[in-house]
Amino acid sequence: MTAANVLTLPLSESAKAVRDSRPLRLITCGSVDDGKSTLIGRLLWDTKAIKEDQAATLRRDSTGKQNDLGLPDFALLLDGLQAEREQGITIDVAYRYFATDNRSFIVADTPGHEQYTRNMATGASTADLAILLIDARVGILEQTRRHATIASLLGIKQFVLAINKIDLTNYDRAGFDKIAHDFKEFADTLGIRQITTIPMSALKGENVVYSGAASMPWYTGPTLVEALELATVRSSQAVGFRLSVQRVSRPGESFRGYQGTVAGGAVKPGDSVMILPSGMVANVSKIVTFDLVRNAAVAGDAITLVLDRQVDVSRGDMIVAIDNQPQVGLSFDAQIVALQPEGIHSGKRYWLKSGSRRQRVQVMPVSQLELKSGAWKAATSLPMNAIGKVRLMFDEQAIFDPYDQNRSTGAFILIDADTNNTVAGGMVSGKRASIDSMDQGNGRVLLSLPADLAEQIMASELFASRRDEAEIRHMTSAQAAELWANAASDI
Repeated sequence: MTAANVLTLPLSESAKAVRDSRPLRLITCGSVDDGKSTLIGRLLWDTKAIKEDQAATLRRDSTGKQNDLGLPDFALLLDGLQAEREQGITIDVAYRYFATDNRSFIVADTPGHEQYTRNMATGASTADLAILLIDARVGILEQTRRHATIASLLGIKQFVLAINKIDLTNYDRAGFDKIAHDFKEFADTLGIRQITTIPMSALKGENVVYSGAASMPWYTGPTLVEALELATVRSSQAVGFRLSVQRVSRPGESFRGYQGTVAGGAVKPGDSVMILPSGMVANVSKIVTFDLVRNAAVAGDAITLVLDRQVDVSRGDMIVAIDNQPQVGLSFDAQIVALQPEGIHSGKRYWLKSGSRRQRVQVMPVSQLELKSGAWKAATSLPMNAIGKVRLMFDEQAIFDPYDQNRSTGAFILIDADTNNTVAGGMVSGKRASIDSMDQGNGRVLLSLPADLAEQIMASELFASRRDEAEIRHMTSAQAAELWANAASDI
């Protein structure tokens, strides 16, 4: 059995018999010149998403740039900024729409350059699936690993590994199998399990919309479009009802409503809810939108919620299901991507913005991902574009769901209080256990482990399920020896 046969898996067990009404949001990412814009241009062209006037403009703009096949430069459909066309690279995030008979799609073409990592993270933050392009002649690069890691951290579970420009390797199956195997090994370290690997030529359109079996009889898996049609949309029902209050509406003395967009779950009149962080409880009496009274609201709905009693609610508070609440605390663990040249420094105070809530926070970097090896190394600061794990310490109660359970209530940005620049984007892993709780009760065990072994243990499902009960400190061997010596003297 070859690596191709092992890795080319369907994204769901069976094809949908009817058209899926939910559009699939996807992102293309990878290193520079891997052919991302060309791939999306080919998708738009072959799915007939290009209008006649656009096609005419493309042919005109491609004058003198046609390839050996006499085809237009598909990348021009995506690289809309003049600066992008002049440099031949993608800078901005370009969103495009296309559809097949079975499904509609929203695709984000993101930059490959390291300096535009923030743009890539923006595109990935709302995606259900990532198409990761790799040049068949070059193989996996550091930027490939960076983009795969960011996409994974941002909660993307479905990946299509598009090994592009396979025609330039004379459709070499051995080279395809090696890249597929190497990526599978790296993906295992990120916990990525759902991978469909496809050899393709975006320029020629082989295995994009139409089959490339004539050139690659050894590949029997799906085309890119077939794989996309079978992908699943990320559910917003992983947690209970969530409404981050954006505005308190009081048009008159007889009406008080709390406005915002439902960030998870569902709500209906009569449901009991809790206001956080105060902990006050009320019942929903009415759900109002701009033009009617609703009998229910679900994730994505912009609503005004009316409660059955007078409660103290302010902008930034969260109204949640009473039987399924988010985590509230002063300390959280998170993963971030540093976005500015000044990086992230230990102990510095930032503004943290999540939904409509803005709070002061102190950030303590704990470790940084080494992209070449895939290992997490201890760190006290994070340079620009670094991916790191941090500890967030708040002055007042913060409210989060783990990001893997709810993107809206688990994501945040860090803002430099001096410059107002957005310096990082982050995802909350979970509430951090109080240090004071370490000596409560019996049965506590203190372990001193090598960092790599500790990381493997922390990556296990069992540890993740009880993460809030553990206290972890990164230290040198000398510091650990001193801690043990002090502990022994206290016994």
